[in-house]
Amino acid sequence: MRTSRLLAIGAAAVLAVGLAACSSTAPQSTAAVGANPASDDAFPVTVEHVYGETTITKKPERIATIAWANHEVPLALGVVPVGMAAATWGDDDGDGVLPWVEEKLEELDAETPVLFNNDDGLDYEAIADTRPDVILAAYSGLTEEEYDKLSKIAPVVAFPEVKWGTSVQDMIKMDAKAIGLADEGDALIDDLQKQADAALDEHSVLKDKKLLFAFVDPADLSQIGYYTKMDTRPGFLHGLGLPVPAIVEENADTKEFYLQVSSEEAEKFADVDVIVTYGDESIVALLQADPLLSKIPAIAEGRIAVLGDATPLAASANPSPLSIPWGFSDYLDVLAKPLAGE
Repeated sequence: MRTSRLLAIGAAAVLAVGLAACSSTAPQSTAAVGANPASDDAFPVTVEHVYGETTITKKPERIATIAWANHEVPLALGVVPVGMAAATWGDDDGDGVLPWVEEKLEELDAETPVLFNNDDGLDYEAIADTRPDVILAAYSGLTEEEYDKLSKIAPVVAFPEVKWGTSVQDMIKMDAKAIGLADEGDALIDDLQKQADAALDEHSVLKDKKLLFAFVDPADLSQIGYYTKMDTRPGFLHGLGLPVPAIVEENADTKEFYLQVSSEEAEKFADVDVIVTYGDESIVALLQADPLLSKIPAIAEGRIAVLGDATPLAASANPSPLSIPWGFSDYLDVLAKPLAGE
């Protein structure tokens, strides 16, 4: 996974829980595995996005997806895509499929779709070989050039406005609409909201706390990076009612999902209650030993939640339709741990 993608789902995640699994209560299709249960009458549908609008004239039966988590939308609705991006970060067994996706495929008694390797960019030939009727990319960093090339294969649903800035809700709305399951998508959103609210109720210590999703390069402590409201990690928690630190609020209008400031400006993070970051536990001592970063109260007092590096837990910090029911409560356990004494 390239550095930019790591930032997009976790410092290796754009960076999101090898923990207790639970099955989704999202609506399930009674159709044959892989078949799209949408009504033919639902089409044509038009989806607006950053590069214009895409019209799908008839029900797509062969659905391909690219980028992070778009495949989870049809899967959560009982539809198995013909192809999807291979997971290269957070994959615990090296098979290119995240654990919550594996469980869903098993639940649907379905084989793993064709996996697209995107290490060196989009594999247009592999995508075309799946003969898709539509390509879902509502959550992605798709460039206009990539969009144009993909559009020669099949209609493409790109992101709404900002690269890697699509909320879970908007990803579901756009991808579900494109396959004719808009109502089912809305029901899925409601179900995930209830599950997330219930998990947060179980971790009430977090409800008035300001969490900062940050990344510090252990080899260069001169800067501290943080994720803005445009990123799905802080964005999702903010949507649940959690407040955001002042520095994030000050940049609420940014079109970037990730920003950096000099460590000499450590005072800008004074109101942060918990710093959420990636790596191993050694990062805590490293940050506390730095003469500048240690001026941040959350660092000085050890209020640092470490998600690990390239683990399912770290990947689930970037919430998605299947990872939320799979381990959101366990993820909140990690975020709440630094506040155990409160």
